[in-house]
Amino acid sequence: MSRPPVRSALPVLAALAALAALTSAASAQDRSGPVSGGETQLEEISVTAEPTTPTRIGLSASAGYVGGTTGIGGPLLTVDSASAGVITGAQLNSRPVTRPGEVLEAVPGLIVTQHSGEGKANQYFLRGFNLDHGTDIAISVDGMPVNMRTHAHGQGYADLNFLIPELVGAVAFHKGPYFVRDGDFASAGSVRIDYLDTTAKNLALTSIGSFGYKRALSITTVPLGEGNLLLAGEAQVYDGPWVVPDALRKINGVARYSQGTALDGFSITGMAYAARWTATNQIPERAVGEGLIGRYGTLNPTDGGDSGRFSLSGRFSATDETGVTRASAYVIRYQMNLFNDFTYVLNDPVGGDQFHQRDQRILGGGEVRHIFQGDLFGRPLEVEIGAQTRTDSIRVGLFNTTLRQYRSTVLDDRVLESSGALYLDTRVRWTEWLRTSVGVRADGYYADVRSYTPANSGKATDGIVNPKLGLVLGPWFDTEFYVNYGGGFHSNDARGVTATVDPASPLFTITRSPFLVPSTGYEVGLRNRSLSGLETSLALFRLDFASENIFQGDTGTTEPSRPTRRFGVEWTNRYAVTPWLSLEGDLTITNARFTSYDPVGNRVPEAPTTVASAGVTFGEPLGWFGSLRLRYFGPRPLIEDNSIRSRATALFNGRIGYAFANGVSVSLDVLNLTNSKSDQITYAYVSRLPGEAAEGLIDRVFHPVEPTAVRLTIAGRF
Repeated sequence: MSRPPVRSALPVLAALAALAALTSAASAQDRSGPVSGGETQLEEISVTAEPTTPTRIGLSASAGYVGGTTGIGGPLLTVDSASAGVITGAQLNSRPVTRPGEVLEAVPGLIVTQHSGEGKANQYFLRGFNLDHGTDIAISVDGMPVNMRTHAHGQGYADLNFLIPELVGAVAFHKGPYFVRDGDFASAGSVRIDYLDTTAKNLALTSIGSFGYKRALSITTVPLGEGNLLLAGEAQVYDGPWVVPDALRKINGVARYSQGTALDGFSITGMAYAARWTATNQIPERAVGEGLIGRYGTLNPTDGGDSGRFSLSGRFSATDETGVTRASAYVIRYQMNLFNDFTYVLNDPVGGDQFHQRDQRILGGGEVRHIFQGDLFGRPLEVEIGAQTRTDSIRVGLFNTTLRQYRSTVLDDRVLESSGALYLDTRVRWTEWLRTSVGVRADGYYADVRSYTPANSGKATDGIVNPKLGLVLGPWFDTEFYVNYGGGFHSNDARGVTATVDPASPLFTITRSPFLVPSTGYEVGLRNRSLSGLETSLALFRLDFASENIFQGDTGTTEPSRPTRRFGVEWTNRYAVTPWLSLEGDLTITNARFTSYDPVGNRVPEAPTTVASAGVTFGEPLGWFGSLRLRYFGPRPLIEDNSIRSRATALFNGRIGYAFANGVSVSLDVLNLTNSKSDQITYAYVSRLPGEAAEGLIDRVFHPVEPTAVRLTIAGRF
């Protein structure tokens, strides 16, 4: 049963004040003399648990990863749950992938795919969710949010095409809404990506491959004053196997100055990214079956778009006798234009159904938090208090087009959306076998919508308070047991919160969407390390959502739907067999259902039941290295009554390479080793081809997996 939101932030403010006073007293006692018992082993739950040491290359099947240091400004504290973890940059870069965002499939159970051109945001699937382009998975890079709220194409749109995998130092992932630093879009999980502050070596890399793939990358770190300056530049072109080439053209750059250590230091980072492309979107099965187009063909050769992202961010960390303070701030300028045609001549038999979605925004925000260290009744205690804020100034539009030529305006809106959050977490080690975490998070939202349709203008506010609880028992026989509970939420597009009429047909009224939609998560699990080199974890989870977001094929956006419940099991294994060989295997099985009755059915469209992956990685710093990966994406219901389903997708990717003593590495990636004819993604909705009945036909529409492709990479590390 979904938990209703709590609409007042007063309880959390009182709790903050009380806990701050308690922590201050506890810290004073700790400084005035030793605690009874003589030991306060805070390192087991304290800030020193953060990854602050240089990232070692270790077992890395990559020609281009050079390692270095990360942690200035700090990633998450180690969080106690069976489904949370940290992935090193070396592990991330050992994966042969088709596109940058796919490296996040290193997160167990996460599927990252694409249904359009290579410059568009990925599609994400996790824990029985079709997360669309990011609705319920919160992604950040260097403390900056990637998810875009009130976005032209979809709520939470998370475009990771600016990611440079070789710069990733570490990735912290968390599943479920159990953690106080996670707010909007994090109900299914969160992924925090940290770039390296400095690199161990300089890098020059070039790649060439099938279907016009070319990529060049250079990374260097040079001393500057009392710190270091890291510079990285990337350029890429790619056509793909499509009848109408993707014609992707991408440039990307990063400049970072860092100084000090991970606990006492700062960094300032600038990023710039721009891309343009043509898109072959998903196509109806009947169009291929009838011979209108081939498997890699398109029904509208002018689909595609362009995107740009420019950011300036800073992070700071300092320690004192009470603990550690961390702060970060950012400003981002973002723009995107998308041209899509999903239904062809269903709505307009003459001009066609192509539409242009435009998003232009400047957003800024930041976070500050302090972790107090002390004791509670002689037991090691940490209290973390933090605040987050974000403001987006947005211009968002939707226009009818034909072959990218403007025909009419559906909407052209201005939106100012702001949010703020306060959070508190207390972590106590009561005994050697019992640890607890008790937290609370309060979020407040404000939006001012100035709509092209005056009746849809307005202002809206909302707030929600969520508890976060964790319990850890053990270790016994190298096994720890975890219990987690928490509330979460996602925000809806602010335009839907204030709208009263359909912008495409103003004579028709519509029902306003809630601003914030609550979720409630539960999880029990264990982690075992009894076999040397093997870490295995098992988690049973449940997540209730007050409203599901469902993909709408006619507009390419998502709309709120009925309440849902998901429950499932995750099994994750990592086995370091030897210093040069590692194995991985993951399995997630989920049941997803609508919880309110509707005669159309209770299945959640696009909700995957089974996701599995397996991999082997081998190699040492010099000599041969390689990797082989299997990714299985199980069949899914495409409509509520389960009468139309997708097929399963199983893909093998492989890599073989050699690292020479002079710093040169050569690798060959083979993508889709078996030349599978499966689909990247499949939908079912009504569309109309020329000559068909006016009401159109419901059909599977799919985006095919690219055929077997090879990519050769030569890198110099010096």
